[in-house]
Amino acid sequence: MIAILAALSAALAIAAGAFGAHGAASPQAAEWLRTGGLYQLIHAVAVLTIMGITRGGALLLLIGAAFFAVSLYAMALGCPRWLGAVTPIGGAMMIGGWLWAAFAYWQRG
Repeated sequence: MIAILAALSAALAIAAGAFGAHGAASPQAAEWLRTGGLYQLIHAVAVLTIMGITRGGALLLLIGAAFFAVSLYAMALGCPRWLGAVTPIGGAMMIGGWLWAAFAYWQRG
C-alpha cells in the first residue's frame, strides 16, 4: 500500500508542477506549486527507495510530504493563507522520516 501511495504522490507532484508552469494564477501560486511538487516528488521516490529498510520512516516521509505539499497547493488554488501554518508541520515530519531512516540504516551497520 505504501508503494501505491508513493506512486500516486509522484503523479500528483508532476501534475502540480505542470499546472504551476502553465496555469497558475500568479507568480506566487506558481512558486508554491513548484515547491510543493519538488518536495513531494523527491519524497515519493525516497519512500520507494527506503520502504524495504524502514516502513515507519517511509510512511512518515510520505505523510510529511503530503502535509507540506498539499498545504502549498491549497494556497496556490486560493484557499486561506493560514494553511501555510501546516507546511512546517509537514517539513518537520519529513525531517523525522529522514532521521528515522538514518537510524534504521545505522542499525543495519
